[in-house]
Amino acid sequence: MPLSLPAYPPRARSLTGVLTDALAALGGTSESLPPARSAIVFVIDGLGAANLAARRGHARFLSSLSSRQAVARTVFPSTTAAALTSLLTGTDPGRHGIVGYRVRVPGTSSAPNQLRGWETDGLDPLTWQRSAPILERERELGRPTFVVTRSEYRGTGFTEATMRGAQIVGVDDLGERVETAARVAAEHPGALVYLYAPDLDSVGHRHGWESDQWTAALERVDAAAARLSGALHPTTGALITADHGMVDVPAHRRLLFGEDSPLWAGVAVVGGEPRMLHLYAEPGRAAHVHAAWAAAESSRAWVLTRAEAVEAGLFGHVDAEVAERIGDVLVAARAAVAYYDDREPDKASQRMVGQHGSLTVEERIVPLLRLGAFA
Repeated sequence: MPLSLPAYPPRARSLTGVLTDALAALGGTSESLPPARSAIVFVIDGLGAANLAARRGHARFLSSLSSRQAVARTVFPSTTAAALTSLLTGTDPGRHGIVGYRVRVPGTSSAPNQLRGWETDGLDPLTWQRSAPILERERELGRPTFVVTRSEYRGTGFTEATMRGAQIVGVDDLGERVETAARVAAEHPGALVYLYAPDLDSVGHRHGWESDQWTAALERVDAAAARLSGALHPTTGALITADHGMVDVPAHRRLLFGEDSPLWAGVAVVGGEPRMLHLYAEPGRAAHVHAAWAAAESSRAWVLTRAEAVEAGLFGHVDAEVAERIGDVLVAARAAVAYYDDREPDKASQRMVGQHGSLTVEERIVPLLRLGAFA
């Protein structure tokens, strides 16, 4: 039986092509963007197209740029590590290997966090992430490439894995950050600038995207986007997009599975994140794990075997080296629920309100807005 997936907007561009399309515009060869002398790609972490549409009155500048066609489709899983790696390498998770938030190292019981595991679990930025970063490739070809982000991200493993080769410019204030990006692009003809704002995602996890705190953060991001527009040189093009959207999961819909849960029978390692579990089975137990989770949760989640997910193309083309990083069974929430391994000692994530990672339109469809020479 073919996998029944949500109906994504047919005109939604793939997030994997955003940076490469901006590069094509610098050479005057883009089929969708006008030519530009320099380009900025501004990622607002956690801003889904549905989130923006629902709060358009609090984001009047961004909403003025929006339309049904001005969207992109992020990757699966719809999580920051996988999505930003796809944006910054131009390849799908099945090739670059960052196939989730927590991913098992094949042959081990370790499932490191793909954002911070470089420092804590010894992931090698030069080999675990398997695709060449676009910024590194372009720098080697002589193009000026820059990352304008928070200072704390300079020198991290994830930055090395996905943005190496670029000059990192650390600016902590968001308003100053966007103006710095505009200035750098203007001062370096031919430059490709990656500009990043994590603020909205952080607030959403803590309070939910429907909260007053998230709305206030959106207003700040909207003001920053307007500030970027005003600072752009006329020959600089800018694209505004996101890595994923967000759904709110209230406390009573955060499902805790403890030591006595029969759903852990045959599961050796739990990876992924609460809205998209990677379940790594004990040898010979994958069919049992799939049957048990499908019987219990198929009314509110897509429960897939690894083979089904690969055949459906959810990870793009999957290289042989990457296949074993994918769970034997995947549990992707379709309802507003989240799944937790209550045996884990760290309960911090159980307090998260805003979440993402799954296949829903709310999580996978993000804005793709044009400014400056790209407008």
